[in-house]
Amino acid sequence: MSFFSRLFNKKEKEIEKVEERNVFNIQIDDIITYDLEDYQVSGKLIYNDRGYEWYAYQLVGAKDTIWLSAEMDDELELAIYKSSKVKLTEPIPNKVTVDQTEYHLEEKGTASVRGEGRGRNVNGQEVKYFDFSNQTEDHFLSVEIWGSEIEVSSGYEIESYEIKIIAAS
Repeated sequence: MSFFSRLFNKKEKEIEKVEERNVFNIQIDDIITYDLEDYQVSGKLIYNDRGYEWYAYQLVGAKDTIWLSAEMDDELELAIYKSSKVKLTEPIPNKVTVDQTEYHLEEKGTASVRGEGRGRNVNGQEVKYFDFSNQTEDHFLSVEIWGSEIEVSSGYEIESYEIKIIAAS
């Protein structure tokens, strides 16, 4: 059997099938194209608050690292987040002002977290979360308390057509 006949006559079971990606099944090493830049998925966090789940994907690009957040709440909600230098202490207030924008607390709770890739170090931990939005509800602050560490991220909503997901092989 020649090389080409072996190459093109693979049995179906030998051909690796890649699952079509959507914002709820993105995998480590997939590529996300957003705002004309390619990002590699390096971490994945799955949050669960009493059965309600949402996802955060750590995306590493040539210039910076961002987070893609995805959740299904009545409709698909997607947002891009970046780490913020805002410093908060407990107790977390119901209103936060950052760069002359006022954010109001929308939701808070405690979630268990499953992590993959760079996120595997938080696998099995619980996090306290506080979600804030501005008056027009298109910009957000995410506050997460991991033990004694408080992380603040700022974000904004995006539409699903703004990203392209390329599955890693």
